[in-house]
Formats: sequence, C-alpha cells, structure tokens
Amino acid sequence: MRIGELARATGTTARALRHYEEAGLISSRRAPNGYRVYDEGAVVRVRNIRYLLAAGLTLDDVRVFLPCLDGDVAAAPPSDKGMRVALERLAVLNERIAAQTEARDRLEAALRQQPVARSAPWPERPPRRRGIWSRYAPHGHRVTTSLTGSGIRDSRLREVARVPTA
Repeated sequence: MRIGELARATGTTARALRHYEEAGLISSRRAPNGYRVYDEGAVVRVRNIRYLLAAGLTLDDVRVFLPCLDGDVAAAPPSDKGMRVALERLAVLNERIAAQTEARDRLEAALRQQPVARSAPWPERPPRRRGIWSRYAPHGHRVTTSLTGSGIRDSRLREVARVPTA
C-alpha cells in the first residue's frame, strides 16, 4: 500500500509516516516509480505507535516497544523495560505539570498585587481537575495521573511510581 493509503487507514498524515520511518519505527520499500510501498502489517504497527504516543510517550520511548509493535500493544503484558520507560515518562510529565502550575500560581499572585489587576475583570481560573488522564493499564492496573502530581494511584504500583510532591 502507498503512503497515502496507509495514512488514511491509520488516521495519520503522510508526513507523520515519513517521520516514523526516519525514526526507524516503520519501514517501506520503493516501487519502480520511487513511491514508498508499505506492507499490510504496517497498519497495525502505525496504530500501535499512535496509541503509545497518545498515551504520552515520545518516539524515543516507543523504540523500547519495537519488538511488540506488530501485535496488540494495549492488551499485551508490559515488559519490565517497557513499564520502566512508561513510569519514567509519567514522572517527567508530572514534574512538568507541577512546574507549570507553580509558574501560573506565581504569575497570578503577582498580577493580583497590581492595582490595575484588582479593578480589571479577572479571567476565570480553570477548575483543578483530578484524574485528567485515566486508562486501564495491562493486567487491570488502573493508571491515573492528576494535576497535583500524585502519580499512579494503584497500591500495586504506588511504591514504584510515586512522584515526590514539592
């Protein structure tokens, strides 16, 4: 199948597919006319890549999952290395969220001290939402992250993935 067909079948763009190929996550052969041609199995592989990216992993993180990208990634039990990479990425995301929340709070506090800010209409602050991303991890572990940086909320994983709060 050609790149446009693969893009339509997976809900992605040809540019993203070329990027995945450049990153070594998918491969193609060239037709005599120079067009990229992908095997039918590339559909499953690209869908798995997109699933992992949507879960918050990076392309570098996805490389760890190369051996299982042709199967059902969502249903397969995670390897120790895959679980470690996912937990490390979760910790990074929680740190970023905490840093952004602190920056917003500092800016808001500084603005509230200004006389103009007190008289100007104040924008509504979005409500703090807990459990903004929630999925069922393999083996039935419930994985939930929150803006408070508490990390994974499952007693079986809490010891491994606890993110210190500042």
